[in-house]
Amino acid sequence: MFRKVHLYLTALCAGITTAILIVMSFLYLYLSEKELYETQYRSFQNDMNTIATSLEQQSVISMEWLSKMESRGGYTFYALDNGIPFLYNRLTNLSESSDTRRILETCLEIYETNYEDSFQEEYENNAYNTCHHIEFPFDPTGKKHEFHASVIELNRGTSSLQILVLSPLDFLRAQITRQRVRFLLIDIAAILLLTLFSFFFTGKLLQPVVESRKKQTEFVAAASHELRTPLAVILSAAECLRDADAEKQTRFLDTIKQEGEIMTSLVNDMLTLSASDSHRFSCRPTPVELDTLLINAYEAFEPLDAEKKLFLSITLPEASLPLCTADADRMMQLLSILLHNAISYTLEGGRIDLTLSHKKNRFYLIVSDTGVGISPEDKKKIFDRFYRAEKSRSAKGHFGLGLSIAAEIVKLHHGSISVTDRPGGGSVFTVILPG
Repeated sequence: MFRKVHLYLTALCAGITTAILIVMSFLYLYLSEKELYETQYRSFQNDMNTIATSLEQQSVISMEWLSKMESRGGYTFYALDNGIPFLYNRLTNLSESSDTRRILETCLEIYETNYEDSFQEEYENNAYNTCHHIEFPFDPTGKKHEFHASVIELNRGTSSLQILVLSPLDFLRAQITRQRVRFLLIDIAAILLLTLFSFFFTGKLLQPVVESRKKQTEFVAAASHELRTPLAVILSAAECLRDADAEKQTRFLDTIKQEGEIMTSLVNDMLTLSASDSHRFSCRPTPVELDTLLINAYEAFEPLDAEKKLFLSITLPEASLPLCTADADRMMQLLSILLHNAISYTLEGGRIDLTLSHKKNRFYLIVSDTGVGISPEDKKKIFDRFYRAEKSRSAKGHFGLGLSIAAEIVKLHHGSISVTDRPGGGSVFTVILPG
């Protein structure tokens, strides 16, 4: 299921970013190409203005001058004197049967149809000496911007000179094509990178969900396993209870009660963790005296330690401690879990030390024991739900939830909890709370 969701989110994320990239690329290419055409057209107009000015200042138009102007800008010139083609046209292979000649004549017809009349008034006002030029895009094959064209007209008395100038845009179109290819390659590379990034990014986003689902599945499986044993014992005792005598009935009833208490403890722990997961884990922080809480915990567990022949000690700082903002009930629950855990896994004759200190605006609450200890592999998972070391830390009645609850309580108080080895054997649980 998560694999399909991962692929779907990857496609969605990559698709949206790809669509944005393509739209932005098309927009940039459109504006860039438009600017290139406009820049080229303005440059062509400036060149034509320079040629027209030079032409107006000359009394004789030589073929050498025409050739020089033509080669300078890569232009094609077609000159007419009173409507008669110059000899220069034939010398430059502009014969009547050539394709270029037909293009030039078509361009001239377009000029005469669309633009020539606009200068009629200028001719009439100054018929003796006039010179003008006009530029326009010319598309003989229907393609966009095939040429830039200009017609320069010079009238001196009864003499009329026309020069048609064509500027092919092959170089500009090749430049635009190269730009499009570059953008295509860049977009393809970007799309591939975006797809890989989307796959990695969505995988990271889904990882907490996958981990949560995995933990939930493990939680349900572990809870079912833990509940199965006391239920089986209860059902078995209830079945045997029917045919048992009074003495055996009492033992079976005690067994049922004991297993029921175990189930009650497990269910309560599960409800506590469920409340934490749904952010309903109540916490009412108030100023509390941690040393008083430690003394209360010490007095509550001292009889149990004595019963198991364990030595329980408490160490408090001599100087008075500042108040700690915490939930007193939750802190007592935390101490109970740590002390009960230490008592359960410390052998007869062992030692448990309860210590409190205050350094650099932090409270250090330490519970150490001389018990069986915890392996390095187990330390990484000791606060996971339903986790228990395989051998020594698997006493009946311990479901692997106590330390998970302790970790949740510490987290609720914005503190930290860790476990290390005690020199000589045993474990040291250290809780650090902000002070």
